[in-house]
Amino acid sequence: MEQFYNYFLPELKLDGYNGIYSPKSRAKHMAESERKHVDGCAIFYRTSKFTLVKEHLVEFNQLAMANADGLEHMLNRVMPKDNIGLAALLQTTEAAWDNTPVDAPFIQQPVLVCTAHIHWDPEFCDVKLIQTMMLSNELKSILEESAQTLKAHDLNTDPSNIQLVLCGDFNSLPDSGVIEFLGTGRVPQDHKDFKTFSYKTCLEKILSCDKPNEFTHSFKLASAYNDEIMPFTNYTFDFKGIIDYIFYAKQTMTPLGLLGPLSQEWLQQNKVIGCPHPHVYSDHFPLLVELEMVPTITSSMNGIIGHR
Repeated sequence: MEQFYNYFLPELKLDGYNGIYSPKSRAKHMAESERKHVDGCAIFYRTSKFTLVKEHLVEFNQLAMANADGLEHMLNRVMPKDNIGLAALLQTTEAAWDNTPVDAPFIQQPVLVCTAHIHWDPEFCDVKLIQTMMLSNELKSILEESAQTLKAHDLNTDPSNIQLVLCGDFNSLPDSGVIEFLGTGRVPQDHKDFKTFSYKTCLEKILSCDKPNEFTHSFKLASAYNDEIMPFTNYTFDFKGIIDYIFYAKQTMTPLGLLGPLSQEWLQQNKVIGCPHPHVYSDHFPLLVELEMVPTITSSMNGIIGHR
């Protein structure tokens, strides 16, 4: 929190950005002197191209408590984790539309940008999957609420017309239940990542179950990165793998360019066998994608989405 308000926000404001931030849930129970050191999630947006309509905080421990119905592992495994998601309902300004004809109508396209930090511990793969599934349900609710908010601003829109970009440190490998669920829109109810715990009664209330023995969501998402582009996003002494992602609405967005990985040759030459390192400030490498967005009417827009 301290770094957001004292460094990142003022520095990025100099470059034309504004931002929102929320610390993890435990910050609510801390003194001010301790709260400022709690990590969390932030979203920055260029003010010349986007206006912030509304921000939304997703607290997984609160969702777990609300949906536990006395289920022991929901209360003992999921609820104690204080991870969060943060979403910003943005709306494009006239300056956002770089590549449109001069006489094209001005489009106020709503975009919901979400970032999340999912629990880290590999022993809690069930918690990661539950948190991600709860996040998808919250995003559905946020989109429905956002449509009502926009109607109050005299902008009639359907939830399906609001574009979605989902970034995050999901702490999950590409073959995990988390990424299977986000990328394919479904996950079997007996997926190995649920371990021996049955969350079925809770999840059936939260999620769609359009097909027998599957949990589903309705978003059509694609990952901007894969292991051919980026062999790892997290690079430590004892672990190297892809756990950070940028998902986008694949029916209306197209990646135009990506920031690639650090050179393996450079890492070897500088004897970087794990990060943080004097040359590399974080064990997570930044992801960056340029997306072309086609709105529901006409035109196209270029925008840069990054995750750090």
